[in-house]
Amino acid sequence: MISLSSYFEARRSWSATEYVFWSSLVVLPFVPGVNVPLMMEILIWGLFALSLDLLLGFRGLPTLGHAAFFGIGAYTAGLLAKHGWSEPLSGLLGAAAVAGVIGWLTGRLVAQIHGVALLMITLGLNLMLADAALHASTITGGDDGLQGMLVDPILGLFKFDFAGQTGYYYTLSIVLLVFAMVRALVNSPFGLALIGARENPRRMMMLGASVNSDVSKVFLISAAIAGVAGGLMAQTTQFVSLESLAFTRSVDVLVVLVIGGSGYLYGAFLGALVFVGMRDWLAAINPAYWYFWMGLLLVLIVSFFRKGLFPSLQGMFKRLIVASSKEAS
Repeated sequence: MISLSSYFEARRSWSATEYVFWSSLVVLPFVPGVNVPLMMEILIWGLFALSLDLLLGFRGLPTLGHAAFFGIGAYTAGLLAKHGWSEPLSGLLGAAAVAGVIGWLTGRLVAQIHGVALLMITLGLNLMLADAALHASTITGGDDGLQGMLVDPILGLFKFDFAGQTGYYYTLSIVLLVFAMVRALVNSPFGLALIGARENPRRMMMLGASVNSDVSKVFLISAAIAGVAGGLMAQTTQFVSLESLAFTRSVDVLVVLVIGGSGYLYGAFLGALVFVGMRDWLAAINPAYWYFWMGLLLVLIVSFFRKGLFPSLQGMFKRLIVASSKEAS
């Protein structure tokens, strides 16, 4: 009989495929023709979608206001950099802290709300925050965006360069660190409790689990990670626009997660690769109508890959291995 400690240890161990995936990202900037700034943006969107995956994929909490936490993190890091606190790592911690506090308060507010009502409340909070940022133009820059940010070299040694390599490795380091923490979290008893509450909250309450308390906790963690993603976007581009708080960004990150597959961690990054890559390619072809083609792509993916690309491709790969092993035997 397998003990609980052995079970969790097995779940936490990294596979060879995962090591290959992250190692390939390390050497990616050296591949000729790779658009490094675009890959950096994909990593940030992947981290943003990962934060939503905690809410939607692992706890089953739908939201249409997740861009609020991304924008809060972006403006926090941006305002700190603009007003003299230009050290990047502490700026990211500040972005995570402010977004996390707002996320915790949001979780407390919606702890006992479910379904369509939860969607409407999170949407309303997002719209209110975006409108407040628009009218507080003396602080946020309004339609012109927050400009004049100065970000110090990372650890006092590595300056952000025009080619984007420093920003890429800085982003990759933060994304990998946060991903490792999230991976450990979802493979812990707390992570399994989130999944249990998603599948059958009544049974979890009968077992003594604090389901409502879990909502505020997972909102805090998810919002803090989204704040880190927003802070990374602000620091690497040295600009923050109102778009970071827009409702469309909440929809976009939801699309990213639907494309990649929710509840699988890596689905967030595969969805970000497809969404940002296709957006960049389609916008170059036709800037006015790229959303039409993205909508068509979403319809096709949902029709043929109902759980998303990552779990569908993972299942196909496993079936191929089983078939090849049977042929070999």
